[in-house]
Amino acid sequence: MDFNSRRFQSDAMHVQSQTAALRELALLFLKLGTIAFGGPAAHIAMMEDEVVRRRGWLSHAQFLDLLGATNLIPGPNSTEMAIHIGRMRAGWAGLLVAGACFILPAASMVVAIAWVYIKFRTLPQVGALLYGVKPVIVAIVVQALWGLGRAAMKTSFLATVALVAAGASLLGLNELMVLLGAGSIVGVSRGITSQGKKSSSFLSAVFAITAGAPLAQVGVTAGTLGVAPFSIGLLFLLFLKIGSILFGSGYVLLAFLRADLVERLGWLTEGQLLDAIAVGQITPGPIFTTATFIGYLLAGLQGALVATCGIFLPAFVFVALSGPLVPRLRQSPTAGAFLDGVNVASLALMAVVTWQLGQAALIDLTTVALAIVSAVLLFRFRLNSVWLVCGGALIGLLSFTLGWE
Repeated sequence: MDFNSRRFQSDAMHVQSQTAALRELALLFLKLGTIAFGGPAAHIAMMEDEVVRRRGWLSHAQFLDLLGATNLIPGPNSTEMAIHIGRMRAGWAGLLVAGACFILPAASMVVAIAWVYIKFRTLPQVGALLYGVKPVIVAIVVQALWGLGRAAMKTSFLATVALVAAGASLLGLNELMVLLGAGSIVGVSRGITSQGKKSSSFLSAVFAITAGAPLAQVGVTAGTLGVAPFSIGLLFLLFLKIGSILFGSGYVLLAFLRADLVERLGWLTEGQLLDAIAVGQITPGPIFTTATFIGYLLAGLQGALVATCGIFLPAFVFVALSGPLVPRLRQSPTAGAFLDGVNVASLALMAVVTWQLGQAALIDLTTVALAIVSAVLLFRFRLNSVWLVCGGALIGLLSFTLGWE
């Protein structure tokens, strides 16, 4: 076999391998986008179960580094985590496939709900479904926290930083400030050595970008768009802005949308906005699909597509820009220490969210029992979380039908 033949065969094998990887990514994130209820913490827990425990695509340490990186950039954390995983698994094509496949199922469901909402002026009843799913989600996140925590808490000092970060979050300190504070404390504790001086300048750039983000956020929201007639172009720019600067929870998203769509532009009523936020929370996948619902209300399928693209596009850009920097962070002693601090703070924030979710989900003996059984099946038998979510949904529907609630 001559050189050209061997090269052709090698290229063909590479294409086959790439195609297989993309197919795996597409199937995985279509599945997760369909069943990932419970918000970013739950989504990330399910991803950890699939890509670390079951498939071995990433180590716990690699997953933690990506988690820390997603928390330092604006946008939907779980979607950005999917995009990061896709990039590491199959390059730039994987980045696009994983992100798009995670978003698509939720966006499709939201469009269907929006159609029903416009036709009947009411939201489908999903309380019974979530009644059974939420306790399962609590168990899934606890399992992820246990596995990731064992990898992240390398020292008693890091464990202490995590506890302080959790306390700061419970007291209401901004999430980004908690992350930066934890990273800075651990980075400084490592000491500025001659070996670390070069990395300190790199850290300064990281601090400048992330610390400046809230200021940029204030500056953009402080400006007024003025009352303007509806246009598809303005709709796209509005959601592009929100996707570019939004840190925090769905409640922060509510504040942004209210300021622009209700107060400044008058495109939505208060009631419509609250319904849009509710749809984003009760459907699986990223809460940013709230934009899909709003776009459909304002301009049908075209509006839904434009709003969805606008709010999610920055996530793809930010991951594409920041993803290659993560290995550089880990190679530098000081920057690596900073990332260790961010990682344990990220887990602390997940723990706080889990505590809050548990208070809302575990409301009676049925839900407590469901959470305990789910935890046993996860920790002892490593049952796939997909089956647990489906089982929880079925029990929720049965409880509604038989009057167990």
